[in-house]
Amino acid sequence: MRLWHEALIPQLPRQQLLGQHLDCCALRGLGWGRPNTTINYVFDHPRVWLAAYHRKVILEMVRRGYKPDLKWMSLFYRGKNCPGDWVVLKEDYNRASIKMKPDVIVYPEHNGEYLQECLDNLAIKGVVLEVSE
Repeated sequence: MRLWHEALIPQLPRQQLLGQHLDCCALRGLGWGRPNTTINYVFDHPRVWLAAYHRKVILEMVRRGYKPDLKWMSLFYRGKNCPGDWVVLKEDYNRASIKMKPDVIVYPEHNGEYLQECLDNLAIKGVVLEVSE
């Protein structure tokens, strides 16, 4: 499981984009808080930041003609298998709203070094992308 650097979302191949959606759904649902060395940084931030990131993935899916369940566009939705929505502090909601903007990076960990790590990971899979941060 990995959250791709946000600069890569518009160029991700179909498999990685749809996989990213599924990973985000799992994390927003019962996977929240389950340790995974690649994405543990996500749990250091408010939950709604993940929802803000996920919205960027969903918008790219819609742009490409896919039809994800738009319930996921809500910052509070956790999925069919989770009772109730997330309770969100007002300041976390306000910060997440800012992070939904296309030119704002959600996670500070998504820096130049992480971008290169993601590009290297994709290259191992045979996917070569050229992206500037």
